[in-house]
Amino acid sequence: MEIIQSLINEMELEAQTTRKMLSIIPQDKFEWQPHPKSMSVIRLATHIAELPGWVGMVLNTPELDFTTSPYAPKVVTNIQELLAYFEENVTDGKAQLEKAALPQLDEEWVLRNGDEIYSKSTKAEFIRVTYSQIVHHRAQLGVFLRLLNIPIPGSYGPSADEELEMAAAAS
Repeated sequence: MEIIQSLINEMELEAQTTRKMLSIIPQDKFEWQPHPKSMSVIRLATHIAELPGWVGMVLNTPELDFTTSPYAPKVVTNIQELLAYFEENVTDGKAQLEKAALPQLDEEWVLRNGDEIYSKSTKAEFIRVTYSQIVHHRAQLGVFLRLLNIPIPGSYGPSADEELEMAAAAS
């Protein structure tokens, strides 16, 4: 399979799981955080929702420099806005991949903060890093929700909550 189609398929697969996780966040827990150094639930969820949009940024720019492009997270006030923001970014990311050319994926892409380089890789490699960030932060969100005693959906199979539910239904 061509790499571009593989990246599109992977984005959609991860979007299905991410959609389930984002949709169960209770609005009354938006500002909760497990530790002062941790993001709040809504800040983490918003970051997860924005990450598919990084695909277009990576494909269409040579770098992201936080000194010239300061990070300002989008403010969302409810789950509907969060999910709409996520869908907008998934749609854009897939559209950017669909019109990408293979040679573009081999171009260098840099993530930096002024002179400090965080990452230097090909655009294809950084798109995969972006996907890894989605999975990583989605797992963090799962821990946050678990600490709040909110049943979580499975990612690549049933979660412990879903297994208990299935066992109860079978008895």
